[in-house]
Amino acid sequence: MPEPLSPEQLDQIHNDLFAGRKINAIKLYREATNVGLKEAKDAVEAMADELYQRSPERFTRDPKAKGCGATAAMFAMIVSVGAATIIWIC
Repeated sequence: MPEPLSPEQLDQIHNDLFAGRKINAIKLYREATNVGLKEAKDAVEAMADELYQRSPERFTRDPKAKGCGATAAMFAMIVSVGAATIIWIC
């Protein structure tokens, strides 16, 4: 059984969810409740769904949306390595 969250902990988790920092929210939940990763992830995602139903305007992005930051970073790295290789060869 997870330990109960204090109002301050709950506020911090909610603020992280509103700001799109779900991983940090899960980390905070785990630290506060001493539960495993799967249980924390499920609880935080349920919390995000409930918050989104009540206040969608407070979210910086849809909590269900998948990010593309890693793909963009990989593309940028490939382009820069390719450009450096071309410059080195010439």
